[in-house]
Amino acid sequence: MGFLDVLDARLGDGLENVLCSHHARRLRRLGWGEVMDGEGTGWFTPRRTVQHGNKIEVLIDGSIAFPVLAQAIENAQKYVHIANWHASPDFQLTREPGAPQLRELLSAAAERVPVRVLLWAGPPFPFFEPTRKRAEAAKKAFLECGAVRCELDARERTLHCHHEKIVIVDDVAFVGGLDMTAVEGDRHDSPEHPPRDLGWHDHVARLEGPVVAEVAAHFAARWLEIAGETLPAPEVPPEAGSSSVQLVRTIPEKTYGFAPHGDFSLLDSYLRALRSAKSLIYVENQFLWSPEITEVLLEKLKRPPTPEFRMVLLLPQKPSNGADTTRGQLGRLLDADSEERLLAATLVAHGDAPVYVHAKLTIVDDQWLSVGSANLNEHSLFNDTEVNVVTDDAAVARSVRLRLWTEHLGTDVSGPVDEVVDTIWRPALKGRSRVSELPGVSRRAGRLQGPLRGLLVDG
Repeated sequence: MGFLDVLDARLGDGLENVLCSHHARRLRRLGWGEVMDGEGTGWFTPRRTVQHGNKIEVLIDGSIAFPVLAQAIENAQKYVHIANWHASPDFQLTREPGAPQLRELLSAAAERVPVRVLLWAGPPFPFFEPTRKRAEAAKKAFLECGAVRCELDARERTLHCHHEKIVIVDDVAFVGGLDMTAVEGDRHDSPEHPPRDLGWHDHVARLEGPVVAEVAAHFAARWLEIAGETLPAPEVPPEAGSSSVQLVRTIPEKTYGFAPHGDFSLLDSYLRALRSAKSLIYVENQFLWSPEITEVLLEKLKRPPTPEFRMVLLLPQKPSNGADTTRGQLGRLLDADSEERLLAATLVAHGDAPVYVHAKLTIVDDQWLSVGSANLNEHSLFNDTEVNVVTDDAAVARSVRLRLWTEHLGTDVSGPVDEVVDTIWRPALKGRSRVSELPGVSRRAGRLQGPLRGLLVDG
């Protein structure tokens, strides 16, 4: 390691220590200190209610998820509530000839049920999408649909956003990472990953059962503060399955009156589950530059909990920002991986076109699953508004992993996890397949961007 590498590593370590200490102080001040100071483990955070008797289904890729969403909206009998980072009125949820635009779907639904749409208002300055001009145009187009209500939420922290993606239709809720827009990429990717300009690999959880009332209550709380309308208390749907599900959130302090001290249960749930890992950590995420998360992953690699322990990270080839920061964190993990338990990969389409991994999904030990809108960076864990759902239903977690690994590897992946990683994943990265080694993974700690940005804009 040369002088510049050593200097870069030490600067990175120093800045990350400052940032982590800052976050610890911030959370202690807000009454969330045990999240950072403690060593809590387990599949659920004690900060949020665990709802039992639910059905959770993970819809993989937009070509699968969007038609299900469209059908739910078309069949709405009570209400349609949407909270997105952004939604485009002219977005088509299916690619079938003559498919209706989103505003047409919502307008038709609004003839019989209340339809409310809550979008981020965009950044105060047009540094990134969606701009405020684009958000205002979307609001105007939705309001022209007759009875559709649309509001813009501008209560973001500096350089941050409202990032959650939730839809509630009657007694069904959808929580995931897909926005109903074509801004910045093609959300209609499929498990086959056909070549396109930039296909997005992502997930949406479809929920039935009592947890739907939690999602609805979260929307209602935000809607009240932004629109000034008090919605009826959500009815708790009857039990619909056997899964225990918990809704977890990131809400920065001083953003909403209903959470004056914020809500950092999403970070707490991640840290607890990752600390609990014994045999597998599988991550599909757009970013990996949270030092708090990386520290737990490093500990697992330095002191593997079992001989079978493996870690598989699926990340985009070129993230929209923070690429050097993610690579730097990967460099730290690779340096700690003396026993070759870690595998870092990305996706490619047929024809070697890149697939943008926009996912926000993690599976631990085939016993814990988290899916939603949160990236593994400081934005999502501390400063954006985010919603994920987690479950300890082992059957669901294992089923989702098998479906994803089958999609990515195109072969039988039902064997022991460590054997599949060593004998199927690793050779696939070297040949022509839908997965490849993540390019540009450096053993340098070139990770200054994330800590610097956090210190500059974090409160």
